Amino acid sequence: MIKIGGATVNQIPFDWNNNTRNILEAIEEARRQQIRILCFPELCVTGYGCEDLFLSDWLAEHAWKEVLKIRDYTQDITICIGLPIRLEGITYNGSCVISNGKIIGITFKQNLARDGVHYEPRWFDPWVPYRTVELTLGGEKVQAGDLIYEIEGVKFGFEICEDGWRKNYRPGYRLMERGVNLILNPSASHFAMGKSTLREREVVLDGSVSFNCVYLFTNLLGNEAGKMIYDGDIIIAQKGKLLAVNKRLSFRNYTILACSVDFKNPEQSEVIPSADVKDRNEELTQAVALALYDYARKSKAKGFVLSLSGGADSSSCAVFVAEMVKRAVAEVGWDIFNKALGIEANDIKEAVGKLLTCAYQGTINSSSQTFNAAKSLADSIGAEFHQWTINDEVNSYSRKIENAIGRKLTWEQDDVTLQNIQARSRSPIIWMLANVKRAVLLTTSNRSEGDVGYATMDGDTSGSLSPIAGLSKVFILQWLRWAEKNLNQTGLNLVNNLQPTAELRPLERNQTDEDDLMPYAVLAEIEKWAILMRRSPLQVYEVMKINHDPAMLKNWIRKFFRLWSANQWKRERLAPAFHLDDLNVDPRTWCRFPILSSGFTEELAKLDQY
Repeated sequence: MIKIGGATVNQIPFDWNNNTRNILEAIEEARRQQIRILCFPELCVTGYGCEDLFLSDWLAEHAWKEVLKIRDYTQDITICIGLPIRLEGITYNGSCVISNGKIIGITFKQNLARDGVHYEPRWFDPWVPYRTVELTLGGEKVQAGDLIYEIEGVKFGFEICEDGWRKNYRPGYRLMERGVNLILNPSASHFAMGKSTLREREVVLDGSVSFNCVYLFTNLLGNEAGKMIYDGDIIIAQKGKLLAVNKRLSFRNYTILACSVDFKNPEQSEVIPSADVKDRNEELTQAVALALYDYARKSKAKGFVLSLSGGADSSSCAVFVAEMVKRAVAEVGWDIFNKALGIEANDIKEAVGKLLTCAYQGTINSSSQTFNAAKSLADSIGAEFHQWTINDEVNSYSRKIENAIGRKLTWEQDDVTLQNIQARSRSPIIWMLANVKRAVLLTTSNRSEGDVGYATMDGDTSGSLSPIAGLSKVFILQWLRWAEKNLNQTGLNLVNNLQPTAELRPLERNQTDEDDLMPYAVLAEIEKWAILMRRSPLQVYEVMKINHDPAMLKNWIRKFFRLWSANQWKRERLAPAFHLDDLNVDPRTWCRFPILSSGFTEELAKLDQY
């Protein structure tokens, strides 16, 4: 019987003081719990999100100095910590094993993540199976490569993050042949709704069965570098039996999950009940709340500013900020929360009021319904609320252009122009408010709008952070109804009774988003097949035709692909966004597409001929 554990830490790229402090505090807590083997996440010394700095010699050199500091605090415990190692100008991703004050080896990652949000082959080289080398680091000789270790009669090795996802190429098969009975998986596995369940089943449980071993997975925690969120998942299984799963998405700097394991008599191993919640709406809420908390405290911003229109998108952003306050305070307490965000408050609404400033920016085309929805929501959560109109600014710009072109602007001839100037006129003043507040300006574009460019560049896309750009409109609408009921966000009642509209055309024209585009459910389905599954227009039609009118479906598919192709330049310029789902149309983190292309001309012609 031996007590093993995972430690998840909330790190910041090359913030040495923060990162090493979190590791040392976790080690001290693990020693208090009498944990014998403790695994930290992948690249926890530097942070996973150092990007091209991984190609610098100095980063790896400094990381090794931090490892030597940490070594001095490992009496009576074995720890495994992740860091980059540079060998002859090549960077490897390693996990260093330190036992009772002695460095006993470094294992290197063999499979590199190269799909979705990951670009690891840009920075790292994969290690060759079975190869070992002797390194000289800081004047010390260290064994490195594809190693196995033995501590207190337990023989263990590593699968580092992507190693565990590669099915037939998993290092675990070779570790099993070499007699390993514990596999550690230190990871930087990004958050996506539903991914934890998949990870638990396909990496941990499958690994524990396939390799006849105890399998321990530990993940990074929090919004480390701005976009990716890590859920701090720690999972322990033994030969197909789940022993322990921690509660994910903590607001703390570190958490530990430990389990006493009997390697000879598995039925005697400890089983710890889990309090983790896998519901997609709940885990999304916790993830975005944590991401906003980390973004605010790590950027040193003084809260958030939001142009609150009363519509679904801006309302969801406001609720996420309110949930950030409520959830963070519930877990870490007022003292830590106030210090982290630089405020003084002891009431939830008071804190929201100091951290979130909203403004309703009306025009002649705005309705009383959206104003009432915005004000009701802001009042219910305690946000600071302002209102003004931008008619003077819109009229001023319009007159100048009319004088320049020598004619009046009309809705019949200049529809898009007259819509866009309203959205753009809102931008300077909301930026001004954000500057005054020294706050992060939140943009409210969702993923469905990103697909088809249904957003005004330098208008409603203005801002420095887009919390919901990774979510489809269909998901946001159902989440708002869920939040009203399950999170007691009663201020959403008026929002949830409105039909989505940009309110940029005259009110008598009864503008709605779905009239401008297509039904959001159809857009989301086309997006799934065209972008996630990478199908051609004709292939999309083939899989969708069973449930839709053929002529209407062809029109929707044509519109989607044409708008998708024409608006890549907008997606290139959208504010940084959180990755929240299996799909993401941000070209900097998931879906790359050329700005200039044929626009699927030949492919759409085949659809027309079908």
